[in-house]
Amino acid sequence: MTETEFLIELGHRIRMIRKQKKISQVQLAEKLGTFHTQIGRIERGEVNATINMLRKIANELGISVSELVNI
Repeated sequence: MTETEFLIELGHRIRMIRKQKKISQVQLAEKLGTFHTQIGRIERGEVNATINMLRKIANELGISVSELVNI
């Protein structure tokens, strides 16, 4: 799997879990102290999120980082 493919898969996973939890991009962004546009870019695989951002996302979604990145 290439880096680009991984980022896209990771983004899809974040979006899927976020929607299952019924959390909007705006709500997630507010909890993380960022903009909803940044969440959208992560979910589309356009940016390589830092490990700290992934940790924050996982915490807000109620899962571990390893569960988040286990693709």
